[in-house]
Amino acid sequence: MKPIDLYYWPTPNGWKISILLEELGLPYDVKLVDITKGAQFEPDFLKISPNNKMPAIVDHETVGGEPVAVFESGAILQYLGRKTGKLYPANERKRIEVDQWLFWQMGGFGPMLGQTHHFRIYAPEKIEYAINRYTNEAKRLYGVLDRQLAGKDYVCGEYSIADIAIFPWARLWERQGQDIKEFPNVARWLETMNARPAVQKGLAVSAEQRRADSHNDPKVQEVLFGNKAK
Repeated sequence: MKPIDLYYWPTPNGWKISILLEELGLPYDVKLVDITKGAQFEPDFLKISPNNKMPAIVDHETVGGEPVAVFESGAILQYLGRKTGKLYPANERKRIEVDQWLFWQMGGFGPMLGQTHHFRIYAPEKIEYAINRYTNEAKRLYGVLDRQLAGKDYVCGEYSIADIAIFPWARLWERQGQDIKEFPNVARWLETMNARPAVQKGLAVSAEQRRADSHNDPKVQEVLFGNKAK
């Protein structure tokens, strides 16, 4: 089997795909997209990801025989789930539930937490209104997740791409000004996720690159957490 090309940088959205590939046991080659140096704007990458965002993949093992490029982390999770028949239910009712929580992450949890990171930590001007607005919205979203996880090991009962989408953002709760003790179900779930060997391997992919980032550079952080594509 030919490896999947993973266009990646160690960020919450990048981790989604490295974790899933590890969970699925699929071979992949990491193609680092150094967003701290603007590599996402290179013309060759634009052909794969028109929105100048990583992650993206190119799968060389397709039914039709022609390679296929997929961008947007949610679309990649769904594609790989369909391709392998794993971690993405075939049963329509179960798939609907997974899709709902996947899109909850894509449309709300990720973007709102990214804005929380930005205004709490990296904005050159501390704007109290923005800090309070996004910190409070993050708290509300954690409450939604906590209620969903009540009595469940995983978000939709069984482990799925929904967990893999949500986890990389939820693990950064401290940056978002949250007290994890207020969300005991989320705390328990984070421990469960962190204990999975594939999750550990996915988070470790090119971890040294993240440590080398200029964490105090607002422009770098805007890119890392999805607030701007500059």
